[in-house]
Amino acid sequence: MNLDQIMNKHLTRAFDPNRVIPEVTFGKFLAFLRSAPSSLNVQPWHFYVLSSAESKERLAGSLGDMFEAGNRSKVIAASHAIIVTTRADLPDSHLQNVFAQENSDGRFPEGDYRDGWQRSVLDFLSWRTYNFKDITHWMEKQTYMMVGLAMMAAAELGIEALPLEGFDPHTVDAEFKIREDGHTTTVLLALGYPDLAQVSDKPISRLSPERIFTYI
Repeated sequence: MNLDQIMNKHLTRAFDPNRVIPEVTFGKFLAFLRSAPSSLNVQPWHFYVLSSAESKERLAGSLGDMFEAGNRSKVIAASHAIIVTTRADLPDSHLQNVFAQENSDGRFPEGDYRDGWQRSVLDFLSWRTYNFKDITHWMEKQTYMMVGLAMMAAAELGIEALPLEGFDPHTVDAEFKIREDGHTTTVLLALGYPDLAQVSDKPISRLSPERIFTYI
């Protein structure tokens, strides 16, 4: 990964509609999404993968009146779009699925250690639910950390990933029946290759190191 190149490029905001991400490359990207880490391995997300013109049109048409003008073209021109969702709550059934997968994969040895881990997970999540009362925000934090890693993974694969927050979650959720599965839309990812005619040539502008770093 060329960090110097990444640090000196603008986020792609216009995609070349004539270029499609190869199936092998996109498969690696999806494999990365599945492998992304989360606190306690809770994996509170679900991804709706859109590749057809019809599915992208559905998403573009459900962004909401406030956002369609700004983001419709990004969704339509992208090679793929992903609706990144987060659980609206954290039922025992989800946690039991996680535990069962960990057991199947041999993540922990059987016995006291595994049982202690599972109890500590349940205790921590109970604390977030009933003491901090922030379990939904905590899960969304996990999702956003994953999105940041996904953008880096996309760059490593030679593709562009554009996160979009300009959408109405009510209309997106309704169009794709997302809430029926206990999730709600957190952020959208448009993926593809940049429209070279619209790549910005303006300098990158960030606050000075003195303003953003404190050495202790």
